[in-house]
Amino acid sequence: MSDNEQSGEKTFAPTDKRKRDAAQNGDVLRSRELATAAAVLVGAAWLMAAGPWMLGALIQSLRAAFIWDQATIANFAPGQAMQMALWTVLPPVVLLGGAVITSSLVSQMGFGTGLWVGKNLAPKASRLNPLSGLKRMFGPNGLIEMAKGITKVILLGAIAFVWARANAGILFAMGRGNLAEKLDIGWNALITLLFALGAGLVIIAMIDVPVQWMRRMKRLKMSHKDMRDEQKDTDGSPERKAAMRDRQRKLAMGALAPAMREAQFVITNPTHFSVALAYDPAKAHAPIVLAKGRGEKALAMRELAADLALPVLEYPTLARSVYFTTRERQVIREELYIAVAAVLAFVLSLKRGENPPPPHIAVPTQLCFDVNGCPDPGAAN
Repeated sequence: MSDNEQSGEKTFAPTDKRKRDAAQNGDVLRSRELATAAAVLVGAAWLMAAGPWMLGALIQSLRAAFIWDQATIANFAPGQAMQMALWTVLPPVVLLGGAVITSSLVSQMGFGTGLWVGKNLAPKASRLNPLSGLKRMFGPNGLIEMAKGITKVILLGAIAFVWARANAGILFAMGRGNLAEKLDIGWNALITLLFALGAGLVIIAMIDVPVQWMRRMKRLKMSHKDMRDEQKDTDGSPERKAAMRDRQRKLAMGALAPAMREAQFVITNPTHFSVALAYDPAKAHAPIVLAKGRGEKALAMRELAADLALPVLEYPTLARSVYFTTRERQVIREELYIAVAAVLAFVLSLKRGENPPPPHIAVPTQLCFDVNGCPDPGAAN
């Protein structure tokens, strides 16, 4: 056994099953940078498309708040006025929030195998543990997050600086001139800044997503023991498989018993295939296949043959030929008469107490098959 196997070192790439199990337990590929970039870009696009609607709602709300007439003074209702202002501004704000939240969820679920993992919302004691927090802050993951934060500040700061230099004249001139015109200019400048920052966040996300993928793959790596345990869970333990095979064999033996009692001999391959035959001139002009099987059924036929003291003869090519060319309760193919007749004569000699040598059997090449039922002219007994 190698040193890595003895030490339990995780050197194997995670299997598909391990990744699925991890995703169901809340360990999915996530990138906060990607979610932030998606939210900023979607928000900027919404503001650009629905900006006039939102500005109109704000202007309408402000106009209603600052207009006072005699009726307003006589029927002063501040609560109603606040409610009307709220209903005027609320729809565009709610739609903006919904668009941002949806973009964040879609970006994360798309990279996290499309699973909604409720366990991630459950409280965890490790998040409240100061020692765990210090480990996250000063461990390898903390250093990576700090490097990402510094990179983000530098890149976004540079983008904001370049934008400010390019728009300095517009920003300084906003205090003069028509208010509506300046608000429109300022609104467009804000959208331009958001798109520029969104592009910077996309660059950061393009770096962060591969990093998160590599970290997750490293976290899910498997040892020799993990591989063996998973294989055992997938295929079942050897004891369980043996018990299952035993049950299948017993069921097969129960169904095969009536046919096997009529059989005179069994031809095998030696364990993959079994064919039980009998010859009664009063019933048919040639030997009949009473039962046939492969795998567990073939083993069950061998066990039943031993219980019934039936001769079991190993002629692989002949067994496969009969198995693939003849159905149960059917007469064998005419091309196999000579081969089966030789075996039948040998069995009858044994029943008379003689001890002849096993016959040499020749199967026609066109009726030779491999274990998968494909023609195999080169097969020989």
